[in-house]
This record gives sequence, structure tokens and C-alpha cells, in this order.
Amino acid sequence: YFDNLEKRLVKSPKVYWVDSGLLCHLLGFETQSALERSAFIGPVFESFIASELIKKQVHLGRRRELYHFRDQQGLEVDFVVPGPNASVELIEAKWTRTPTPQMARPMLELLPRFGARPARGFLVHRGAPTQPAEGTLGPGIRSITVERLFAG
Repeated sequence: YFDNLEKRLVKSPKVYWVDSGLLCHLLGFETQSALERSAFIGPVFESFIASELIKKQVHLGRRRELYHFRDQQGLEVDFVVPGPNASVELIEAKWTRTPTPQMARPMLELLPRFGARPARGFLVHRGAPTQPAEGTLGPGIRSITVERLFAG
């Protein structure tokens, strides 16, 4: 994603699998616990979120647009999702039960670059039964469970 955000960007594409079940099969995971013990759990979770974001866009009658952001200084955000009226949502996918403000740092750095455009960020996580489904990680940044992000 680029929209004159004041920095030189790295313009290399990112590939996501839209079928996380097929991805797990191709990686050789036969059980959920095998996947959760692997180094691939983060990328598999990120691909799952990408797939669900595209499904949500189709369901809402929007164009299928999903971008990532990475600049030469190493600032990276998993997903940049254009919305109605030039709004933008930044989304980080983290396989964690306890999101921290440090995990939202890339979004906190990127949000001000959108200027007057409506922009907000979400750190999507798997949640925990004893944790709230939503929380604030910084100005304009919310932590949110997968279920809450895709509900309604």
C-alpha cells in the first residue's frame, strides 16, 4: 500500500493462502497442537485473517482490496484495508492471548501519516476466556479478538 506516506516504500508483494486448512495440510500439520507448536503458527494465523477480511469485504459488497505496508526503515503493518469515504483500517494479526501496546507500535507510527483521512488500527488476537474481547492499546488503536472483528 502506498499513498504518498512520506517514506520510501518496499514494493514487494506478499502472498496469502485463502484456505488455511489446505495450507496446514500442505505444511504437514495433522493436529491443532502440532500447528500451535510450530514456527508457522503466526503466518498461518495471518493468512486466516487475510482470508476472512476478503470474505467480509465481499459480504459487504465492497471491492476486494487488501494491502500490506512496509517501508525501508522496517516499519511494517500486516493489513491496510481501504474503507468507505477514503477511510483506512490498519490491522495487525498476532497469535497471542495477551496483546501489549508494544505490538501496536507499527500502527501507532503509521496512523499519523494519513493526516486528516479517517484511520484507525486493530490488533487482532485469539483472545482468552479471562481477558476482555476489546481494549485500547494507544490513540486510535484497539485490541480485538478474531470473533469480535468479524461479528456483524
